[in-house]
Amino acid sequence: MPPSRTEVSADVHRLLDAWADRPAYVRDRCFDVLAANKRARALAPMYEPGSNLVRAVFLDPASRLLFPDWAEVAAQTAAALRAEADPRDPRTVRLVAELETDEEFRRLWMRHETRPARDELKRFAHPVAGSLALRRQALTVGGAEQQVIVVYQATAGSPSEAALARLP
Repeated sequence: MPPSRTEVSADVHRLLDAWADRPAYVRDRCFDVLAANKRARALAPMYEPGSNLVRAVFLDPASRLLFPDWAEVAAQTAAALRAEADPRDPRTVRLVAELETDEEFRRLWMRHETRPARDELKRFAHPVAGSLALRRQALTVGGAEQQVIVVYQATAGSPSEAALARLP
């Protein structure tokens, strides 16, 4: 039997833990974090299980400090939510209603752009590790109801790889 919307299989948990040197987490189509390894939780509080990534980007002022390219991250996040979330799902309706209190989210949401969040470079300004430029890979979990594993990788030998190693 496949995992439910909020359950992450034991196999996927083992996979996250096996990537101990790379931040990795599992999210659902509403961008709720369902599971995360220690490195992801050290990279940003938004990767704690139970957090909502879209809410964090728009409503947590710390995200504007974490992402040097916050405007680009915000636009991608709104477009990915529109592309991936089910507009008939009551969770999506509630989330969008909450986020529409934010002027920037409202502006981006009204553009009606759709762009699934997939493989791209994301920059972080971590308060302890410093600057990181990490390649994000998004992998759909087989057998799960719209679960996606996201894993970040630094280029081998790069300053970002050294910064990633400094995460607690």
